[in-house]
Amino acid sequence: MKARDALLQAASSYLRAHPEEITRILRNALGLRFGVPIASLRWLAGRGGERGPKDVEIDPAPPGIRVAATVELMGTMVRAVTKIFIERIRVSAEELRLEIRLEGTTMTVLGDAESPVAALIKSGALDLTKSGNLAAHLPGLSGLLGESTGNRLVIDLMKHPSLGKNRVARRVLGLVSSFVTVHGVESDEGHLDVLLRAFPRGMGDAARAVRDHLFTDGPPWIRGMLPGRGGGEPRRGY
Repeated sequence: MKARDALLQAASSYLRAHPEEITRILRNALGLRFGVPIASLRWLAGRGGERGPKDVEIDPAPPGIRVAATVELMGTMVRAVTKIFIERIRVSAEELRLEIRLEGTTMTVLGDAESPVAALIKSGALDLTKSGNLAAHLPGLSGLLGESTGNRLVIDLMKHPSLGKNRVARRVLGLVSSFVTVHGVESDEGHLDVLLRAFPRGMGDAARAVRDHLFTDGPPWIRGMLPGRGGGEPRRGY
């Protein structure tokens, strides 16, 4: 509850200080896009907790963002910097998949650490152009990764048990993604903009999604009025 109240208070304060954001929100809504102020990303990053990254910096690097943070890597404190470009997002009842490209990744060892990781970074033997390969060894991320190679990461959040095993969340994603899906993500000097596309698979698929995700357990006469699969064909992902 406290976290939610803090978020609402911060959002309210930001809108009072930047009333032009309201006009931007309305204009973007007409164009099927919404923008997240980069200042809000900085605010969220600063509330990562004791175990999260420290001294996080987030700046625009159109069409992506530049992120710098102090992190602990296998017992070694490191200052990491990279540019993040979100190339594709796929959303359905079966997957919540992000395809990310990292560019210009650098790491600097802080202090006088003499660990194996510190030695690799200081010697330049650690190939930071292959960030996707390195991410496979991060304990908090490795379980969510798909085919990540080179400087590309494929993250499927549906692999996280709290989401992948949550039937309600999967139904919501399946329903919403049939009406609108993410077409792209890009940044400008102050925002990270999410571009949307309506009815990505057509209106017929949207009607079938309503049938599948809202009226599965409803009266047969209601389900029969909506386009759908044959009675014997199971739905995917359930």
